[in-house]
Amino acid sequence: MNDKLVWIDCEMTGLSLVDDALVEVAALVTDFELNVLGEGVDIVVKPPAAALEQMNEVVTKMHTSSGLLTELDAGVTLAEAEEQVLDYVRQHIPQPGKAPLAGNSVGTDRAFLARDMAALEGHLHYRIIDVSSIKELARQWFPRAYFASPEKAGGHRALADITESIEELRYYRRTVFVPEPGPDTESARAVAAEIVAARH
Repeated sequence: MNDKLVWIDCEMTGLSLVDDALVEVAALVTDFELNVLGEGVDIVVKPPAAALEQMNEVVTKMHTSSGLLTELDAGVTLAEAEEQVLDYVRQHIPQPGKAPLAGNSVGTDRAFLARDMAALEGHLHYRIIDVSSIKELARQWFPRAYFASPEKAGGHRALADITESIEELRYYRRTVFVPEPGPDTESARAVAAEIVAARH
């Protein structure tokens, strides 16, 4: 293990590993202080026509409102996308198997990476840092911090989703990973407001 995290988020035509396709992949590398290293990458992938045709109404609406659907024709191949992401990751983590994958509900993303971008998935450590797990534990054990957490914009674009995941972990680090009993509600809200203000 090293002192870096590889944050990856994927957008897909759905959640089926049999029928669905990757349509966007973004990556940011951070240190464990959650500072982003480099520019990161955000790549649109042109999916097979069959994957687009079977996309359900909810996913079609989501990718239409985010603007992603109109960008798909100009997308790159899976191989080109994998090469770009791997080049960026290797700039900061040259040795394979050293940095864990991080993100929100990242198990699904990892399954698609294993299927479509095996070299990239193989470069990551087997461990995962899933912010959604931390969030669920906070909901049970630190409800004041959970209910005061920063609102998500919910844009359903890969790079924006990663950035929000990093912000969420910054928030939970400052409000949950502290000595008992944790922060009061006012302090948690102040941290959330500070994180939201830093977006602009």
